Amino acid sequence: MAAAEQKKPVLSEELTIPPPAPVTPSGIEIPVVVTPDMVKNRDPGRPGEYPFTRGIFPDGYRGRLWTIRQYSGFGTAEESNARYKFLLDQGQTGLSVALDLPTQCGFDPVDPMARPEIGKVGVSLSNLSEMEVLFEGIDLGRISTSFTINGTAAIIYAMYVACADKKGVPREKLTGTIQNDILKEYVARGTWIFPVRPSLRLIADTILFSNEATPRFNPISIAGAHVRDAGATAVEEMAYTLANGLAYVDELIRRGGDVDKFAKRLSFFFYVHMDLFEEVCKFRAARRIWARLLKERYGVTDPKAQLFRFGVVCGGSSLTAAQPYNNIVRVAIETMAAVMGGAQSIFTCAYDEAFQIPTEFSAEIALRTQQIVAYESGIPKTVDPLGGSYFVEYLTDRMEEKILEVMAEIDEYGGVVPAIEDGWLQMRLAERARDRRRKIDSLETVVVGQNAFRRENQKDDFGEVFRLDPKASARVIEKYNAIRDRRDNAAVERSLDRLCEAAAKEDENLMPYLVECCHAYATVGEIVKRLKAQWGEFQEPVRL
Repeated sequence: MAAAEQKKPVLSEELTIPPPAPVTPSGIEIPVVVTPDMVKNRDPGRPGEYPFTRGIFPDGYRGRLWTIRQYSGFGTAEESNARYKFLLDQGQTGLSVALDLPTQCGFDPVDPMARPEIGKVGVSLSNLSEMEVLFEGIDLGRISTSFTINGTAAIIYAMYVACADKKGVPREKLTGTIQNDILKEYVARGTWIFPVRPSLRLIADTILFSNEATPRFNPISIAGAHVRDAGATAVEEMAYTLANGLAYVDELIRRGGDVDKFAKRLSFFFYVHMDLFEEVCKFRAARRIWARLLKERYGVTDPKAQLFRFGVVCGGSSLTAAQPYNNIVRVAIETMAAVMGGAQSIFTCAYDEAFQIPTEFSAEIALRTQQIVAYESGIPKTVDPLGGSYFVEYLTDRMEEKILEVMAEIDEYGGVVPAIEDGWLQMRLAERARDRRRKIDSLETVVVGQNAFRRENQKDDFGEVFRLDPKASARVIEKYNAIRDRRDNAAVERSLDRLCEAAAKEDENLMPYLVECCHAYATVGEIVKRLKAQWGEFQEPVRL
């Protein structure tokens, strides 16, 4: 067919698409031009100095690049171990472990609730023997490991400590992070187990224990990421996350913790979405809000305890199954925003992550995206490269104002704990998710290739399809039964009994007992069952 006769893309739809509205996704108005008189904080200060608007390190990435991670884990521990080694061989500098839903929710693989979900969205990790396989041939004393885990975070952390003990790695050499942020689970994700207040106790236990046992490990990553993916704006993502952080600080102080000490190991975790300047400015605003709150509200004087250290995901709900190769561009833009915003750890989603577990091919492209930004773009060569721009300083100021307004609403309600227990925060987030959907449906928000700029009769090319081994779940169950046959079951029962006795005491730190349980090869499901009997389960409030 001649070129002139080939069918051309349909253009009529494009003519109906309105130009971008002059507001950020959080609703902050964007002036046509920002002049110096519109900027309140004309001098944002120097990086590495209070209130750290421009970054927490004086030399930014010139001393050390961010930790380059890929979120990975699927099927069996053996399969995930192979993927980790592949990614490390390709230049990844830290691990980010995805765990399957049974592990996240406290079910062993033999539980009827677990069987359909074994290994589907992460690796199955029910006991210490699986953890040992997961990290076979990987030096825990040299690699930084992040676990995206919340309801069972204390157990997985205890298992990691026990694994290091078994491998002869000193606990003080362990680096990495457990997410361990249960408050946002009640609001956004739903992998809760216990009621709010016992869950807060477990989080305080992990932080206080880690400060002494694994002083280089981050025992919490207070996460706005999932709140953002569930519908929150960038302003709300920051406000809810900072409010959660204050709730954890209050609980730790109640438990007798030294804020100047434990605050040094508090970290944060966010999604980066597509409005580049709003994303950069939310991080700049959050750094100075957090530093000021710790200094003015809690009297923190040590600059290292005032630092807002954070990691990010580039991807998430900003990715689409429609025209999936467009996601490569999206992730690249988001990675640039993360670097210009000063992230300490970045993992980039693969282009196919909107609809499947990434293949080696797609995971490598995501990894290469970070490496291109790190080594070719020039962005990391100077600290806060957008600092001093009238627009960036203006938007940082406006983001700070809006974040503080939302935090004040939460304070007025009584804080995040009653707001969660009453379902108030959950309702706010549901309303915002509905608004986001409405804007996409009405073309107020344009998503290229999904609701606009599609070809007539478009069929999306999904590329290589990842296929989970259908026999993986059977192998997981076989290994689970084998470890129960090999272990000393009397020792398991003794360790679980001691855990229950400690749980009955209000402020007894449970971490030493959880490590003991893991050393005995007690399973996640067995530990959770005992604690459920002590504390009960969270019942989601219903608001009409």
